[in-house]
Amino acid sequence: METLAVNPTKIATKWAFIYLLVSIVITYAFEFLSIDQNSPAKYISYIPFIAFCFLAQKELRDQSGGYMSFGQGFSVGFRFGLFSGLLLAVFVFIYLKFLSPDMLVKSIEQQQVALSEQGMSQDQIDKAMDMGTKYGAIFGAVATAIGSLILGCIIALIGAAIFKKERTAYDIIESAQDPTI
Repeated sequence: METLAVNPTKIATKWAFIYLLVSIVITYAFEFLSIDQNSPAKYISYIPFIAFCFLAQKELRDQSGGYMSFGQGFSVGFRFGLFSGLLLAVFVFIYLKFLSPDMLVKSIEQQQVALSEQGMSQDQIDKAMDMGTKYGAIFGAVATAIGSLILGCIIALIGAAIFKKERTAYDIIESAQDPTI
């Protein structure tokens, strides 16, 4: 009986696409409900990210016969964070640049108020607003990619510690003696 090697990239990619779809739904739900970008509700999007990272790690362990090393768990979680960040960055860029540019304008206006409250001169504020108008979508996409990767690493470490289950010497001997295992 031939066993197939588990592909962590395939598992991570599957869960990253699912996370992307959920993130798109959450983004448009927030826009439809007119939820402020700076409200604490924005942290709701972290819940599916964490859940899908853990589900990717659990799927890897299940497909590996119930065993997974810490490194394997971290690897699939890291890949999930990387792929999620890249996919979400593409969506954020398209969303801010083409689908809903008014969201970028709202963000720039909020930033303008914050900068004026910090006591910056009008010339400095105008330069910052010009940069935000020209490159805001790119900055948003890059920040999303980097933030998702960092958060993915942290969650992957936690999930790998939770889901790891190393084979013991007894398990190895038992599986060698019983061909059905």
